[in-house]
This record gives sequence, structure tokens and C-alpha cells, in this order.
Amino acid sequence: MTAAVLAAQPEGRSAARRGPKRVLPGFGLTLGYTLFYLSIIVLIPLSALVFKSFTLTWPQFWEAVTAPRVMASYRLTFGASFIAACVNLVFGLLVAWVLVRYQFPGKKIVDALVDLPFALPTAVAGISLTALLAGNGWIGQYLEPLGIQLAFNRNGVVIALIFIGLPFVVRTVQPVLEDSEKELEEAATSLGATRWQIFYKVILPGITPALLTGFAMAFARAIGEYGSVIFIAGNMPMVSEITPLVIIGKLEQYDYAGATAVAVTMLFFSFVMLLVINALQAWQRKRAGAPL
Repeated sequence: MTAAVLAAQPEGRSAARRGPKRVLPGFGLTLGYTLFYLSIIVLIPLSALVFKSFTLTWPQFWEAVTAPRVMASYRLTFGASFIAACVNLVFGLLVAWVLVRYQFPGKKIVDALVDLPFALPTAVAGISLTALLAGNGWIGQYLEPLGIQLAFNRNGVVIALIFIGLPFVVRTVQPVLEDSEKELEEAATSLGATRWQIFYKVILPGITPALLTGFAMAFARAIGEYGSVIFIAGNMPMVSEITPLVIIGKLEQYDYAGATAVAVTMLFFSFVMLLVINALQAWQRKRAGAPL
């Protein structure tokens, strides 16, 4: 029996060194396929975009990305995206709180409607918002006589970006609220804490990473939005023209180098937002005790 045990030990050690069997093929094959897929779908198109912008000299590139019309579109795009993300930060938290902490008739329908901007084509969303908020729309016809115009100006841009960005905050915060420890809230209540103190000192610190992640995702999504905005913005140069529309306009004028220059600038900010989102998600996992 001792001999059998000794004979089995090298085999067991060898199996331990080999590790558990993988469902997918080996690391080399899967890594090669991953790099090939990313190259075809992502890296090669983005590289072509960058190389096209190299046809411009640095003064030409700088002039293309800092033209007054382009700078005005930057201010509108990033400003409206930031305002929309801030609004979604507050109301997305409220929606997630209601869906997690309360039971009411039609809860599943409301929960499903949160994902509607994900499934709805952006052009359809823009047309729908315009039909509601225009001067002859269902809502706009009552607001414009009061001097409140929500369509065909910057207000329409912000409203469209709020619509498409809300699900990012709700779906990021909702699972964190579901996993929060209610025992801590009960302990704080037993110690005499008010509802505001419980929220501010017990609940908010635990959901802050998720809130910031949802904010960053909504902001990043709004920066690149096009379809839902062009129908309700009015698209007036220097007033309500977003940066993606400037790029489309340059392409229609056959100014490919200028279009790629502005696109590369937006690509740079997109990468920055991607790094911020990944950092916030890593922070959230660290706060939750999950491995990085």
C-alpha cells in the first residue's frame, strides 16, 4: 500500500502543476484569436483614423481642432454631457433606490422601462422627444406660450442626453444597493441616527464608487451621442451644433483630414474617460473586497 501511495504522489504533483483543465483551448490560441479580433474590429480602424490625421502638419491640425465653430461644438458637447450626467447622477440614484427598496404595482414594468434607451434606436428617441417638446408637440404647445422652449436649442441637447444616459447610473447603482448590508442601517437607527445621517454616513459611502462609475459611463456615452440629438438640437452653428455633427459636416464637404483631426481629438477624450471608468470600477471592486 505504501508503494502504491508513493507511486501515486508524482502523478498527483504533476497534475497539480498542470492545473485544472480549461474549457476553452490553450492560452496561446485564445490570446491569438483575441488579438486578431481586436485588430480587425478596433485597432486597425482607429489606426487608420490616426494615420489619416498625420497628413496634416501640426499647425494645420491645431487650426482644424481649434476653429471657432469646432470650439463652440466642444463647449456644447462636453457642457451638455456634464449637465446631463449630473442630473442622471441624482435621479438615477432615486430610481435605483425605489426599485430596490420598495414594492409597488407595476414594478417590473418600470424596471424594464429603465432599459428602453438601450433598446430604442437613437434616431427614434430623437424624433419622439421632438414630437413631445416642439412648439406643436404634446408638451411643447403648453410650454412655449410661457416662454419655455425645450426643443431646437441647447435645452433639447441636454434633455436628449439625459434620456440616453439614465440607464447607466441606475444599472450601476442598483446591484450595489441590493448587496448593501441593512444590518448597518438598523444598528445606526438603534443608536439614534436620523434618516439623513443613515444615508449620508452609512449608505452613501458604500455606493459612492458605483455612483461615480455610473456618472462617468453616462458622461462618456453622452459625449459620442449623435442620433437622438440632431433631431431636437436645431443644429445651428455656434449655438446648438454638437461635435459629431461637425465631423459629419466636414465629411460631406470632403474635408477628410479635418474630420479625422476632430475625430482624433474626440478619440483622445474617449480614451481618457475609459481610463477613468476602469479606475473607478477597480476602486469599486476593491471597496467590495473582490479581487482586482
